[in-house]
Amino acid sequence: MRITHSAERFRGVFSVWNQWGLHYVALLCLFSSPVRTDDACPSSCSCARDSGTVTCLPDVEQTDLPSDIPTWTSSLILKGRNISTLPQGAFTVNGTELEMMTLSLSYNGIQTIEPYAFLGLPRLHLLDLSHNHLETISSRAFHGLPELRSLFLNYSVSPDATAQLSGALSTQSLRNLHRLELAGNKLKSIPMERLDIYNLHALVLINNSIENIGGENVSSLYQQRRLRVYLALNPFRCNCELEVFYYWLKNSSQCQDAERVFCSEPEARRGVPVEKLRGEDVDCMNENLEAVSYVFLGIVLALIGVVFLMVLYLNRGGIKRWLNNIREACRDQMEVYHYRYEQDSDPRLANVAV
Repeated sequence: MRITHSAERFRGVFSVWNQWGLHYVALLCLFSSPVRTDDACPSSCSCARDSGTVTCLPDVEQTDLPSDIPTWTSSLILKGRNISTLPQGAFTVNGTELEMMTLSLSYNGIQTIEPYAFLGLPRLHLLDLSHNHLETISSRAFHGLPELRSLFLNYSVSPDATAQLSGALSTQSLRNLHRLELAGNKLKSIPMERLDIYNLHALVLINNSIENIGGENVSSLYQQRRLRVYLALNPFRCNCELEVFYYWLKNSSQCQDAERVFCSEPEARRGVPVEKLRGEDVDCMNENLEAVSYVFLGIVLALIGVVFLMVLYLNRGGIKRWLNNIREACRDQMEVYHYRYEQDSDPRLANVAV
């Protein structure tokens, strides 16, 4: 009986020690394993909690976005990486929205922006995608950015993606956009079908391939009086098709770099500021009238020639008789001169005979 009681006490003590041992091992594993917290800074990045800024260092071997962005991040600067695609919900952390207000993704070799790539950033104010190689831009690329104020796409859009850019910018999510920069993208026109759906204050289109801005775009610019446009370093073709844009540039103060908007063609006007042209230089009416006047002069001369030929043809008999009479008169006159020459061929002999 005593032996049985001792055995039971031993088993009880062993059970208690076993439970304590399991708890100890569990706690040891918990504290020794790396645990992700919201305050942790992503690898290869530097964090400033006070300002809410996360700056990730350049690394061409990195092909993905950091997946452990702190929830307190208000500004993320990511440059010098090899990120080819921005997938859907690229900045959503475990399905939660971030308080981020500034996102800089320049110089990352981005080629594709998929639909809803910026979902989860409802308070984003500034998005910089400059100096990338965008070839595919989804029409829903910028959905979910109702508070976006500034969008920078300088030197990023390939010629094949220009049409896609127009569709992506037409979203109602950008209705609060104040500043849009599209410098250096070889654009041939303003890539927005309508300007009244935005709240734009500045539109930067410098160093593109714009030769003219059509009447519809000029009308939209007139309506958006607060909008300031930058158009320097574009090859404007200064012919009569530029008339509407010329008068807008000359009479409006919306173009902030009007003195740097030069003619590229024709050769005679190359380097001349568009606003310094004369009205007749871009007046289609004068140009058309000049062309019509030359045509009319040619027609008149042709008619005169035809009338002259018809007169000659209708009076060919009389003209022939007139020519024959003249020929006979000339012949008679020549015979008279010839006779007198024979008689008076040597006046000295006549004097000797006398």
